Amino acid sequence: MAIEFSPDKLNRVSELISRYPHKEGAILPVLYLAQEEFGYLSAESIEYVAKLMGIPPARLYGTVSFYSLLYMKPMGRHHIQVCRTIPCALLGAEKITDSIKKKLGIDIGETTADGKFTLSEVECLASCGTGPMMQINDEYYENLSEEKTGAILKDLK
Repeated sequence: MAIEFSPDKLNRVSELISRYPHKEGAILPVLYLAQEEFGYLSAESIEYVAKLMGIPPARLYGTVSFYSLLYMKPMGRHHIQVCRTIPCALLGAEKITDSIKKKLGIDIGETTADGKFTLSEVECLASCGTGPMMQINDEYYENLSEEKTGAILKDLK
């Protein structure tokens, strides 16, 4: 079966495109909508969106590969993103990442066998004063320690 938006999402795509003087302005929100609809941005879904928007697929691939909020592979139910930029790094982000890797038995870029967790390192999450920090799905967790991180993961299991 070919990938295509549900009627509601297709209407939303049209509405998003209409907000911008140039359809290219809607690339990011439309891709995010596609990810929401299809779970992740497969090659097939990127090609579909490109055709739908009349934009070269390479333009969309460039956008998807740039933004850490867009995924080209299935992610776990809980996407853990640990900030690795200088403020968080100086405050111990590497220890946080290492403790997560050990606790979940996965490395950066991997998903647990049960599909519950995916671990990523990302650039600045705009919480420099409260590092080290991580984002799990849409939730921020700040001023982390290894103990606090372990408790957060335990609550999510």
